[in-house]
Amino acid sequence: MSLIHCDTLTKRYGSAVALESLNLELDSGAPIALIGPNGAGKTTLMSLICGFIQPSSGQLSILGHAPGSHELSGRLAALPQDALLDPRLSVGRQLRFYARLQGLDKQQARAEILRVLETVDLRDSIDTKPTDLSHGMRKRVAIAQSLIGSPTVVLLDEPTAGIDPPNAKMIRDLVKEQSANTTFIVSSHNLDELERLCGSVIYLEKGRLVSFGAVSDDNHDHDVLTLRAPSVPADVFMPLCQQLAHVLRVGKTSQGDYLIETDNEMQASIALLQLLADNGWRYRQLSRGKTLEERLYGNA
Repeated sequence: MSLIHCDTLTKRYGSAVALESLNLELDSGAPIALIGPNGAGKTTLMSLICGFIQPSSGQLSILGHAPGSHELSGRLAALPQDALLDPRLSVGRQLRFYARLQGLDKQQARAEILRVLETVDLRDSIDTKPTDLSHGMRKRVAIAQSLIGSPTVVLLDEPTAGIDPPNAKMIRDLVKEQSANTTFIVSSHNLDELERLCGSVIYLEKGRLVSFGAVSDDNHDHDVLTLRAPSVPADVFMPLCQQLAHVLRVGKTSQGDYLIETDNEMQASIALLQLLADNGWRYRQLSRGKTLEERLYGNA
């Protein structure tokens, strides 16, 4: 049984098409990235999966059940980007409310609240009101809410948007840790983050599925090396790099990274590192393959 199955899934609002004839089969496993420009249909797809809205046509099933089915209670969870906590209620009272909605009794709810708060390292904040927490801590509480009951599928919409690096890293680490038992579908505009976190990527544009596949780039005719942030002008570096053995072509992205196409990744890497060392040029990262951004959007 697949995790999520879409068969010509379509959602219209009058004459406007938000999602058109989407065919998609998702299986459990590593986190799945959901990306695309604003208006691509990402929020529409998440809302359909949650049962918040109904499709105009087509079929959609989650774990073999229709969206909104009672059978999905406790098995499917979602964290919208702009989810807010009630400022009048303590963290514990709010989480207890959601736990009881899932059918847990008082004792079970108490134990589950402590478990999820421990997971996000906020157990000591159980009696604290959201107004006394930082933005990053409130986001972690919201993620704790989505983990109540150990759901099979969790949808996260921009989980690290607007928060500081330590909290963002904690959330990424949490998703990785929980992925052994839970499949996360993560929507974000931060492609670097998704590339580190996810195993596959769904790319939507104008309501249509553009591509779906592995995040890693293994489908090119030649090996490609990505060199990030070298401290040397392009007009100096690129001609020298082009002269190296096994280097076929050198290009540059809009982010300042160099894409180096080779016919032998290992030998080209050694020669490239030697070139950088001989000239005392510092760099941030040398990796195999194009970045996710470069594969989707190409050179500027």
